[in-house]
Amino acid sequence: MPWYRKLHWQIIIGLLLGLAYGVVGAAQGWQQFTAYWIAPFGTIFLNLLKLIAVPLILASLVVGISSLADLNKLSRIGGKTIGLYLITTVIALLVGLTLVNTLNPGGSVPPEMQTQLEETYRDDVGEREAFAEDAADRGPLQPIVDMVPANFFNSASDNGNMLQVVFVAFLIGIGLLLIPGEKAQPLIDVFDSLNTLIIKVVGLIMLTAPVGVFGLLADAIVSIAADSPAQLGALLGALGYYCLTVVLGLAVMVFIVYPLFITFFTRKSVPEYFKAIAPAQLVAFSTSSSGATLPVTMEVSEKNLGVSKEISSFVLPLGATINMDGTALYQAVAAVFIAQVLGLDLTMVQQLNIVLIAVLASIGTAGVPSAGIVMLVVILESVGVPSAGIALILGVDRPLDMLRTANNITGDTMVASVVAESENALRDVEDAMQVGTNGAGTLETATPEAASGSEA
Repeated sequence: MPWYRKLHWQIIIGLLLGLAYGVVGAAQGWQQFTAYWIAPFGTIFLNLLKLIAVPLILASLVVGISSLADLNKLSRIGGKTIGLYLITTVIALLVGLTLVNTLNPGGSVPPEMQTQLEETYRDDVGEREAFAEDAADRGPLQPIVDMVPANFFNSASDNGNMLQVVFVAFLIGIGLLLIPGEKAQPLIDVFDSLNTLIIKVVGLIMLTAPVGVFGLLADAIVSIAADSPAQLGALLGALGYYCLTVVLGLAVMVFIVYPLFITFFTRKSVPEYFKAIAPAQLVAFSTSSSGATLPVTMEVSEKNLGVSKEISSFVLPLGATINMDGTALYQAVAAVFIAQVLGLDLTMVQQLNIVLIAVLASIGTAGVPSAGIVMLVVILESVGVPSAGIALILGVDRPLDMLRTANNITGDTMVASVVAESENALRDVEDAMQVGTNGAGTLETATPEAASGSEA
């Protein structure tokens, strides 16, 4: 198959074209044209992914849990998964705090730029502060209360309630393990059939990914530039050091920490691992949503990476909900950066407090664009830093959001690989690729012919 017919290359082309269009569109003042004729394609693609997120998580988790055969296996795999997620989140926080304290990016923002940013994003700051006040007023056990829905159909109607969907899926899956097999099997077959259908639909949706990615990135670049491309240059110039710190931290996680886990705890080679997950990374980058990317993450993990369906259907939906390494790292860097800009010295105790709160926040942060910045307000208030300081970083939040989302799903696939290896449920790359080549709708070989049922 020619290289240009492979989906991940088409997505890369869409990214590059979207970037080029965004720069030209900002320079030419095409904001209205972009909003009317370009951005809708990205919105449609994102909505399609969100459309199947809830049924995918429900079906895949129920099938994954019910296929574990007994509660001992569930607790063993669950313990490994949550333990690895917490370990990588703490590592991400420590990496972020080390870099931001060493590089001191807050000293690079001139006072006049601080004033300009605060004026530009005053309304956005007020909106996020209101959300944060609601979160701060809740009791310590409120997150647990929020996880248990009073009405499942209300939860399923809002992707922001994904933890509630996960809870219901766990409840159903455990219940199916506890009732007699002849009673459970018909319902398990229903969820398994639904899961298979959704995976096929994912293959169809991904055929639109190059166009959707183009629309999303083009709109993001033009929106950042606002009415003047000079604003984009000024923002990036003033906050470049801060961006560099965040990007460097994310790079450490993606290119050092995760590969170390892959090298020492799996039989995979690092180059093959990155080749296998590239489509999911690209979709995560363009959508800025771990939840929306979940169908693609599961597809590449099973078809390209070789993770068994049993493991991927349990580990990955859970990761898209509670594992936010990139978000946690960004929150640590952003909190200390804002304090540095405002001339506030954070003590070691305050920074350890950031670690604790960011770990909890990363678990409760919704996998949707810019959700992390709402939790950042809570973190700032907890360490005595004025939350209005988030105005300093809002201008560059979207591109960093795209990068940290790619980091998040990279961490998810790494944990899935390690857990699968520990359970002897990780195929060799060659075997996994062969499965992907023979399966219709696979990401690596997705074509119109494959989507229609023909082998690629």
